[in-house]
Amino acid sequence: MFTGIIESTGTVLSLKRETKLLHVEIESSLSRNLKPGQSVSHDGVCLTITNVGKSTHRVTAVKETLEKSALKYWKTGSLVNLERCLKANSRIDGHFVQGHVDDTGKCLNAKNSSGDCKFFFSYNAKYSLLLINKGSISINGVSLTIAELNKKSFSVCVIPYTLQHTNFCLIKKDTFVNLEFDLLGKYINRIYSKK
Repeated sequence: MFTGIIESTGTVLSLKRETKLLHVEIESSLSRNLKPGQSVSHDGVCLTITNVGKSTHRVTAVKETLEKSALKYWKTGSLVNLERCLKANSRIDGHFVQGHVDDTGKCLNAKNSSGDCKFFFSYNAKYSLLLINKGSISINGVSLTIAELNKKSFSVCVIPYTLQHTNFCLIKKDTFVNLEFDLLGKYINRIYSKK
């Protein structure tokens, strides 16, 4: 479980494909604080640390993860948002994020104005009941509030601090991102769909 408050970013150093697996080595200031077996959010995807070096760590993504997420677009040099799992005694500054990506979205536009940046993303309309205006959403692991909501798109506003400390600084038109819809909304939708 995560909160969507990014602790650090990392840079993809190498990618190695093995049958249906993708092994990724990432360099980050956070790496030295990690240990094998630990769960860490990578762009909103919960991945297990398999190896740790002095300033690097490795993770492995399976076929389903690659099909469901934007990890398939990673390449050498890609900037990755990182967050360690939530401690039981921690404050929740964002919202509950599982690290289980629901789908990918595509950036339709990004507008800079008056100190913040507004991003517009597409999403699959089959998830429309899981989004609400002013509700929470995780994009690449970042906890954000939906500013405007339409049938096939939504927007979020990102402050300069978030732009500087996450990979939102690199998101532009046609960039694919990981989307995880609010956990509470998913459970409520599940309950009512059974009635």
